[in-house]
Amino acid sequence: MLKEITAQPEPTQAQKALRNAVLTNNILALAAGDALRYPVPATFSIETQKQSIHDQKSSGRCWMFSGMNVLRSDFALHNEGKAVEFSQGHLFFWDQLEKANLMLQGVIDTGKKDIDDPEVQFLFGAPLSDGGTFCGIIDLVEKYGLVPQSVVPETFSSENTSQIDRIMRSKLREYGLRLRSMIAGKKTASDIEREKTAMLKEIYRILATAYGTPVECFEYAHVDAKGNRVGEKKRYTPKDFSKECGATGLAERYLMVMNDPRHEYHKVYEIEYDRHTYDGHNWRYLNLPMDEIEALAIASLKGGQKMYSSYDTGKYIDRKRGFASLETYNFADLFETSFPMDKAQRLKTRESASAHAMTLTAVDLDEKGKARFWKVENSWGADSGQKGYLVMTDGWFREYMFRLVVEKKYAGEKLLKEAEQKPVMLKYDDILF
Repeated sequence: MLKEITAQPEPTQAQKALRNAVLTNNILALAAGDALRYPVPATFSIETQKQSIHDQKSSGRCWMFSGMNVLRSDFALHNEGKAVEFSQGHLFFWDQLEKANLMLQGVIDTGKKDIDDPEVQFLFGAPLSDGGTFCGIIDLVEKYGLVPQSVVPETFSSENTSQIDRIMRSKLREYGLRLRSMIAGKKTASDIEREKTAMLKEIYRILATAYGTPVECFEYAHVDAKGNRVGEKKRYTPKDFSKECGATGLAERYLMVMNDPRHEYHKVYEIEYDRHTYDGHNWRYLNLPMDEIEALAIASLKGGQKMYSSYDTGKYIDRKRGFASLETYNFADLFETSFPMDKAQRLKTRESASAHAMTLTAVDLDEKGKARFWKVENSWGADSGQKGYLVMTDGWFREYMFRLVVEKKYAGEKLLKEAEQKPVMLKYDDILF
């Protein structure tokens, strides 16, 4: 076999020169495509109101930053002259505590299964993470409310989550084994519940040490976009504040859609364990073709409303300039091969994934009303890309965009009726989750 594999034709002079170049240079520079030759589009047919750019730093909280971007944009849209910056730290604390409970209760629920059972291994394999989806925004805001960023600022650990994540995962695996031992020893349900509560008390203490103790009430005066006070200070609880800011009834307000060509369109799907709280919502979505998803997005942008959306940001992105195009890099010509897989095939083989959430803010349309370019507000800081934004061609958007959360008022009666279908349950280890 090696004889056959290594029996390559004699390289041409051009191939020799190319190989020498690849051996001594950055592949991305050598594979530079046509998209790198032209300026990044700067004007858009429809663009929502700009707001400050945030930075998730060294954390996986893109889902939270994108969700908060939507909520604060919605607040500004309905409260002229006011702006708000919501605390990611406040909600993240509760997210981590809830995920710890989700894992431990999952261990209890599967306690009679063998530890090598795939579901048990899933729970121990990923007992907790800082990643998530808009479902977390829905459930956590409903349960714990919102707090201004000035009241609960970021900590070192909230902006650099890897170390505390390791500590938490270690404790949860230890606790999981202890709970399974209690179940094997036929301890009563009340004994097991009491032990889990003691475990969560310890988890709470660890989280409070790293992220600070959550606030129960606070004083705050609203401000304008420049930070100037608008009105007098008031005393709030987090739930009072979220209510005043209009962040209520989120589960009823939003429709979650997905473009997943592996599955039938106009059907509803749900992923087990793809939630942030044990008693919360799994990611349940209506699967739609890209033409219909784009129509929803354009309608929302025309209404001035930003949207939570997610992408595979590991493909064909010029991060320095903040531009994504299928022509950013030409690896096929560089290596004299081809990359023919379509979107469904990339998902089936785990070549692609919905890896990063960003906030959809603008679209540029051609004379027929079709999208040419899209623009998203990112959470990598104001120094990244186009001053914190990423611009993408419609071709890239269609291939590497997956999830969209849109207000139901833009969906129409037909889609809303379809969204009421009984969901098809998908496995907890699906690549899109």
